[in-house]
Amino acid sequence: MSQVEDHRDLQKRLDFIGIDGDVRTTLRSLAPSLGPKLDAALTAFYAKLKATPETAKFFANDAHMATAKQRQMSHWAVLAEASFDAQYVEKVRAVGTTHARIGLDPQLYIGGYALVMEHLIHAIITEKSSRFGTKKPAALAKEIGSLVKAAMLDMDYSISVYLTIMEDERRRVEAEKLAAEAQQHDALEALDDVLKGLASGDFEARLSADLPANFTRMVEDYNDSAEKLRGKLATVRNAGEGILVTTNAITQASQDLARRTEDQAQGLEESSATLHQLTASVSGTAEGASRAASAVEVALSEAHASRPVVSQAVAAMGEIEKSSTEISKIIGVIDEIAFQTNLLALNAGVEAARAGEAGRGFAVVAQEVRALAQRCASAAREIKDLISASSRQVQSGADLVNNAGVAIGQITQRIDDINEIVTTIATDAASQSSGLTEVSGALARLDAITQQNSSMVQETSTQTTELRDAVERLVTALRGFRTRSAERLEKDRLARLAGTASKAA
Repeated sequence: MSQVEDHRDLQKRLDFIGIDGDVRTTLRSLAPSLGPKLDAALTAFYAKLKATPETAKFFANDAHMATAKQRQMSHWAVLAEASFDAQYVEKVRAVGTTHARIGLDPQLYIGGYALVMEHLIHAIITEKSSRFGTKKPAALAKEIGSLVKAAMLDMDYSISVYLTIMEDERRRVEAEKLAAEAQQHDALEALDDVLKGLASGDFEARLSADLPANFTRMVEDYNDSAEKLRGKLATVRNAGEGILVTTNAITQASQDLARRTEDQAQGLEESSATLHQLTASVSGTAEGASRAASAVEVALSEAHASRPVVSQAVAAMGEIEKSSTEISKIIGVIDEIAFQTNLLALNAGVEAARAGEAGRGFAVVAQEVRALAQRCASAAREIKDLISASSRQVQSGADLVNNAGVAIGQITQRIDDINEIVTTIATDAASQSSGLTEVSGALARLDAITQQNSSMVQETSTQTTELRDAVERLVTALRGFRTRSAERLEKDRLARLAGTASKAA
């Protein structure tokens, strides 16, 4: 506000309150007596301020309060002099500005005026009543009215300044609020843009550093968070790519393992069936070997039993041969007797011939005897030939029986050996059959376990495939985010896939 406007405003206030030349004269007449009264009033006033916590806080110490009191004395002295000019306005505005700056509530400000005016009015009335007796009420009222008008003008200016400052402060705060809202709007718009980019997968968007200073912390925090998030996301994506490669390899391995386990289960099932057949065959062989061992044992018993018979036959052949020899001897004796009888008959025939007719009958007898001796000799020769032939046959039979005995002994030994071998075979076959039965049982259990493993491997393969699909979906989602390392991660992923493919080949 210009000096002209200040003067016009001051005059307007003076006219409205009614401070004219007469009031000014009255105030100046009170000035000499106001000094002591004002000191007492201000002393009581500052004692009240000191005792009140809401006002005592504005003073650092008693010296500070004494300085403030002295300034108030000077200010009230100006009021008493009725010097209502530009200098007064400037000072009263300074006081109001100070009060507004320190945050003095107008309620306390008005209360302070009331306390001071109470002491001053009381002192004026008391003084006028005691020194000059009862003064005319009109004169006393005029003095008090003039003092009140001066105090109200001063309070009006102070509160007006206070209100003006408060209004200015309000406007400043409002302007700052609007500016802050505008800045906040700009910052939120910028944040909205980067958040939209973030929502669409762009992790490279950053807040600009040229936002207002009060958003610097937000810019730094967001950009730092976004950078860390980008790094973490790149790490997660890289890990996801690695997991995808690993799960692909695991899935392939699981599928291969499932096929191999299935083939193994099928092979074990076939082996189990074949082993079962072999077990049955070996069991049959064991039973046949056992029966063969029994038969061989019977044959061995019979062979052992035939050896005495052969010995008896050999002995019998020996007796027959011995009897044949005795018979041959007897036949030889008979043949000798027949030979001697033939000689005697021949001699008898010769003698009968010599005897003539007398010896004819004897000759006939001798002839018959000779014929009988010849027949006897012939029969003895035939018997001897038969006995010789029989003796030879008996000898041959004895030799055959001896050979048969030897052969039977050898057969018995062979049968004994065969019995041991067959017994061993039967024992081994029984052991093999028992072992194969146990192996068959173990193989059956192994086949059951392998079937379970095959089922578990198949389930694992299915779950691994599902895991791979889930990881692939995750990696596909991660690939939708844009980061500086995206191309490098893609190259690394392709390199890993190529390496895995070469290893699988």
